[in-house]
Amino acid sequence: MNQTLTASKTSKVKFLIGLFYLFYFALVGVYVIFLPKILSEIGFDGLKVGIIFSVAPMVRFILPFIFRKFGGLNSQTYKIALLLMGFSSIAFLLGLRSFYALLIINAIYGASMGVVLPFVETIALKLITKAKYGRVRLWGSIGFMAIALWLGRFLDSPVEAIYYLIFTAWATTFSGFFIIRFDTVQTPKENKKNQTLSLKKYWAWWIGTLIFQVSFGGFYNFFTIYETAHSISLEMTTLLWSFGVVCEILMLYFQGRLLERFSLINLIELSIITAVIRWGILWLFPDSLGMAFVSQAFHALNFALYYSASIAYVYQLYTQKRLAQQFFLGISFGLGGSLGAVVAGFIYQKSSDYLFFWQAVIAFLAWVFIYIHKQRRGFES
Repeated sequence: MNQTLTASKTSKVKFLIGLFYLFYFALVGVYVIFLPKILSEIGFDGLKVGIIFSVAPMVRFILPFIFRKFGGLNSQTYKIALLLMGFSSIAFLLGLRSFYALLIINAIYGASMGVVLPFVETIALKLITKAKYGRVRLWGSIGFMAIALWLGRFLDSPVEAIYYLIFTAWATTFSGFFIIRFDTVQTPKENKKNQTLSLKKYWAWWIGTLIFQVSFGGFYNFFTIYETAHSISLEMTTLLWSFGVVCEILMLYFQGRLLERFSLINLIELSIITAVIRWGILWLFPDSLGMAFVSQAFHALNFALYYSASIAYVYQLYTQKRLAQQFFLGISFGLGGSLGAVVAGFIYQKSSDYLFFWQAVIAFLAWVFIYIHKQRRGFES
């Protein structure tokens, strides 16, 4: 009887978390693929686009330090963040043409994202096995791909994408509220330990994961602009985004054996070094649609495998599970994403043709630090 109840509860958790991922990453898709294009079309130059998109990840970077000082992330904070996510999406519509308004809105949006995803990820890692995590997480990839294909085909005006941003934000908010009852991760005892989480002990790991996300600045913020500037249509560019996500979904579905059979740190190394090849392809063949599809195939490794291996690695590296996930997302996708947006904006402004050359160099530097971390720890992970 207990096994039946446990199986039933696990099935319900998978469904609810999968639903959350579906809407959350559809929201990310609208934000990443179409919002930079919108800002570019209404008159913001490359540097301003980079600065605007640097604010949200910077806030995500700062948040874990605040939580470490004043206590861990709890369900009450999570509820507030869900509501902030919904209301900030409406604010994008109101402040779309103001540079300073967009900075403030992105700060609020970034704060909500910096709380919501770590909260859900920690529950998922606790209640879903490492081998089966990918099959739940892939619903996020489906959401990302579906919104990219839909908007790429039916969007009449880029500004209309803001309405989709609002819809997906509120869908994420509502689905996120259903997950709260499964919050059994953090206890008062662990809460007390949260203040002792050390970044210095594994400094090379944190620097490596930071730099790796810096290398994605050109892709996340300028890929659509870069491809359309090289005579590839917006519809075809959204197909490129979607193809990358299809490869990501396949990896998420089949990666269970890889995560169980191979060292997590080795998988992370593989993911990073193949990113060097990926950015190199985009630099060497900027006008080739075929090579663009080849580069997108690497998304299976550079995002899907890297992300799953990394959150599992951090989960086993620290006893303060939720705070460790906040730091991972804050330092990599937060600070790394913020610096990446600014760096990519600066490079694109100076010489757009060399954007992905420098992204490849940065990715290689990230691998160097991960290799240092691996040598310092031996082969225990």
